[in-house]
Amino acid sequence: MPHISIRNLSVTYDGAHQALRNVSVDIPDGQITAVIGPSGCGKSTLLRACNRMLDLNDGVTVQGEALIDGVNILDASVDVTQLRKKLGLLSQKPFPLPMSIYDNVAYGPRIHGVKDRRRLDETVERCLRMSSLYQEVKDRLHRPASKLSVGQQQRLCLARALAVEPEVLLGDEPTSALDPQSAQQVEKRLVELKGDYTIVLVTHILRQAKRVADYVIFLYLGELVEHGPAADVFASPKDAKTQAYFSGEVS
Repeated sequence: MPHISIRNLSVTYDGAHQALRNVSVDIPDGQITAVIGPSGCGKSTLLRACNRMLDLNDGVTVQGEALIDGVNILDASVDVTQLRKKLGLLSQKPFPLPMSIYDNVAYGPRIHGVKDRRRLDETVERCLRMSSLYQEVKDRLHRPASKLSVGQQQRLCLARALAVEPEVLLGDEPTSALDPQSAQQVEKRLVELKGDYTIVLVTHILRQAKRVADYVIFLYLGELVEHGPAADVFASPKDAKTQAYFSGEVS
């Protein structure tokens, strides 16, 4: 069974705008799945449904199922804190916590009960190495994270997400605020991590999806139009809407 299975998922905002309409799809394990489509098609809504971030919005109605390891995480009985431990999230813009580089990475493990300093030290170093940041910050771990460049802050947020040992990484256009070199570094890390994590990446950049994706989900006006292995979808899209999007007729 895949980590994530979406079943007849519909999301409506303020009783009027239907952001998603009866979306059903399985997301492959150990791969990068790129969610693509025009602006406003429901890409970020799909991602936010997967870790219950929609709970933070008033006036949102969610129907259907989002199954994580076979459990419908939309059920009211689900422990949201434990759920989010399974799913690390990278946002469009990095949001380092107002504390040191070290404490940013140690924050999640501490919330989940890790108090041993040696274990925290090992976790911080390991996760900073996994995000290709350790060599750049090893001599200033206890300085404010806000002093890092934007690209470094996003890699710090990746390290922070990895520190709680998630099974899934969710990226909501995580390179959109970065310069090309920093974006390339984040892409490279995600590709290297995919063997150990299921990664779902929302992107508005087709070139990026073609570079990193193993699987593609194409949404249009809240509906799932097409999905499949990236090589197949990009080489021979089956639906006219997908073809139009790839050719630039729909943006």
